[in-house]
Amino acid sequence: MTTTISNAYLTAKINHKGAELFSLQANDTLKEYIWEGNPEFWGKHSPVLFPIVGTLKNNSYKVNNSEYQLSRHGFARDMTFEVIEKTENSVTFSIQSSVETLKVYPFKFELQIIYALEGKKLNIIYKVINKNQSQLPFSIGAHPAFALEGNFDEYELEFEKNEALVYHLLENDLISTATKTIEKQDNLVLLNYPLFENDALIFKSLKSKKLTISKNQIPFLRVDFQGFPNLGIWTKKDASFLCIEPWYGYSDTNEATGNLFEKEGIQIIEANEIFNSKFTIEII
Repeated sequence: MTTTISNAYLTAKINHKGAELFSLQANDTLKEYIWEGNPEFWGKHSPVLFPIVGTLKNNSYKVNNSEYQLSRHGFARDMTFEVIEKTENSVTFSIQSSVETLKVYPFKFELQIIYALEGKKLNIIYKVINKNQSQLPFSIGAHPAFALEGNFDEYELEFEKNEALVYHLLENDLISTATKTIEKQDNLVLLNYPLFENDALIFKSLKSKKLTISKNQIPFLRVDFQGFPNLGIWTKKDASFLCIEPWYGYSDTNEATGNLFEKEGIQIIEANEIFNSKFTIEII
C-alpha cells in the first residue's frame, strides 16, 4: 500500500512498508527528486534506519548480559507501518514493538514518522516513544537517495559552513579510526565517483547542518538537518543518485564492547519520554 500527500507545489508518495518515501515530484514540471530504486545499483529509495544505524560488531549486542542479533540498519525499514493520521498535505505512520521485535530488541516502543508538505519543503519528523519503565537506547537515521540526471561530475555539494570536511572510513562496515579530508573550494565539493571508492563518507560531527545539491552551479535541492549530530553521504559507482543521510548514531567501531548502552552515538531516553527530531528536504 502507498499513501500520497500533496500541496500546491509538491506531491510525495510513501510506501507503507518501512514508511519509505519513494517519490517527491514538483507539480509544475513533474520532475522527480527521489532515486528510482534500480536494483542494479541499489533497490531502495529512502529507508528509515531504526533502532540502529549502520552495522553492529558481529551483528550483535548485549543488554543485561543477554546477547541479541540485529542486522544492518535495524528492522523498521522492513516493517509495515499503520497510518494513524492523514490530511491532504501530511500523514503520520506508526509501528509498535511486538513479540517479534522483542526477540531482537528487548524494549517496548512506538515509532512515528510524519511527512508534512509546507510550501516547497517536505518536513520529515521522527518520534520515538519509550513505553518502558526504564531507559530506551536507540539510534535513528534517514537514508534518502536523490536522483541526479546526466553526468555525476556535473554536480556539486555545498556545505552550509566553510569547514574542514574530515570523515571516517568504513572497514568491513565498521567505523575505522582512519580519516580523510575532502578537497573543496570554499564550502563547495565537486562530486565524483572516486570520492566514494571506500564506501560512504561518515561524519561524526559537522558544523554544517544544511547541504545543497547543485548542477553546474545551479542549486536545486537542500537538506536541512538541524539537531542531527551525525551524517553519511553515499553513492555507488555509475549510479545516478546521491544519499544525504542525517543520523543519530552510526556503525560500531572495532573497539565496541557490544553493550548497547555504551555504543558510540547511541541515544537514550528516559522511561515514558518521547524523542523528537526533524529534517527537511527543500526544492529550490
